Amino acid sequence: MKVDVPAVEPLRWEQVAKVMPSMDAVVKVCCVHTEPNFSMPWQRKRQYSSSSSGFIIGGRRVLTNAHSVEHYTQVKLKKRGSDTKYLATVLAIGNECDIAMLTVDDDEFWKGVLPLEFGLLPALQDAVTVVGYPIGGDTISVTSGVVSRIEILSYVHGSTELLGLQIDAAINSGNSGGPAFNDQGKCVGIAFQSLKHEDAENIGYVIPTPVIKHFIQDYEKSGEYTGFPILGIEWQKMENPDLRKAMGMKSDQKGVRIRRIEPTAPESGCMQPSDIILSFDGIDIANDGTVPFRHGERIGFSYLVSQKYTGEKARVKVLRNSKIHEFNIKLSIHKKLIPAHIKGRPPSYYIVAGFVFMVVSVPYLRSEYGKDYEFDAPVKLLDKHLHAMAQSPDEQLVVVSQVLVADINIGYEELVNTQVRAFNGKPVNNLKQLATMVEDCKEEFLKFDMDYDQRALAWSTSDGGGSGAVLDPGRRRCVILTSLFPWSSLPVEANPPYLLAMILDLPNHQDLRAEFIGHDMNGTSQLFIEPKISTKRS
Repeated sequence: MKVDVPAVEPLRWEQVAKVMPSMDAVVKVCCVHTEPNFSMPWQRKRQYSSSSSGFIIGGRRVLTNAHSVEHYTQVKLKKRGSDTKYLATVLAIGNECDIAMLTVDDDEFWKGVLPLEFGLLPALQDAVTVVGYPIGGDTISVTSGVVSRIEILSYVHGSTELLGLQIDAAINSGNSGGPAFNDQGKCVGIAFQSLKHEDAENIGYVIPTPVIKHFIQDYEKSGEYTGFPILGIEWQKMENPDLRKAMGMKSDQKGVRIRRIEPTAPESGCMQPSDIILSFDGIDIANDGTVPFRHGERIGFSYLVSQKYTGEKARVKVLRNSKIHEFNIKLSIHKKLIPAHIKGRPPSYYIVAGFVFMVVSVPYLRSEYGKDYEFDAPVKLLDKHLHAMAQSPDEQLVVVSQVLVADINIGYEELVNTQVRAFNGKPVNNLKQLATMVEDCKEEFLKFDMDYDQRALAWSTSDGGGSGAVLDPGRRRCVILTSLFPWSSLPVEANPPYLLAMILDLPNHQDLRAEFIGHDMNGTSQLFIEPKISTKRS
């Protein structure tokens, strides 16, 4: 019986051989995570461990994915062929671009390893080799493929759109953060996500060098990661000829129409809805929103914006009422009404009369409704997530996440993830404002107006209805209090967060003894509160 043995592709073996000297710079990232518990925000979830990949660059630094060290408690790095794990320090996390920068204090870690060099952005059909430590073994793994697409991609972790490479090499769990090499052995990207679909196989995505270098240079310029600037607008394609004519565009003019502008964006001071953006920094924008990229290629004009740095200026040419205007706009990052991340901090919350008030974020939605939250979350929350714009820099979407059952809140037990619109007739803009209004309330009732015209009331000086009683009936007048954080951009030591008693059965806070315990690893203040007449810490 004759068996046909498939021929080995020489190109792939030669390609692997060329990257062999660079493999010593690829490390295994071992991380212990402690995620916040959005269902019970006063505590955290059980710790768990994960492993991923990373690689050494110049300046005694290591790059990996941001999602590899999300909510980290401890990070260790292990070199190829070593049995030692070295403690690492996280220098910066770029959630938008899904890149994190680490370092190791131990000099032994850096001995005998040369940092990787970055190559140019590869072309279509260029060969790439992905190196890392995926699941299925402890040793280094190598997979090869080619670049099949270069375009603006949706970065799942960052909920943003940046330049990305699509390759036909498999990227499995654990490969995240590993380098992708070209055939010269230079790093051309970081593996970060893959497509899981029944009709697709071996489709992986790589963060390209322009995005990586932007992250590194951003950190080097400011000493911290500031982010990728965006235009605070929503725009419409101008491919319809009748629409172009109605907007006063000439036959040789191309561009996109501004649908909406974020009120908090700097460009809201000069641009207007229905302006036609003709060019950005001298580069003409097509009617489909693309700009020239490389020979024979086009790419979304957001790529031009993402190559800038926060605080830089750009020249924008717009058509308004058939007249051309030019503006120099200062680029910045924009706070979304429902933020994509809470940046490793514990979620802010406020409890009164058993009502647990929280701020909605993408991690909150994912925790409540799973990875398919974009399909399973309530329509009103999804509409806010996809379309709502913050009307002020400090605006937050505050909801009653749940009601902790107690005598004081009978009848409200079914309130879940409902937006709080007003308190005692005053609009609720953010969680701090709500907490302050409750604490300063002189009226007989605490009245909360919510979505769907729902209303909840509680006595402002009820006996036995406070959060301390609800959380622990056996310890009605003692509670460990976590501050609502962050309420200030200043460090905790410079400007302590506003600490709230959250105890309705002790309306006179002057009768409380508060003992400062310290800060946890995320900077959250811990306070022990009990009546002055008590000296026992139960």
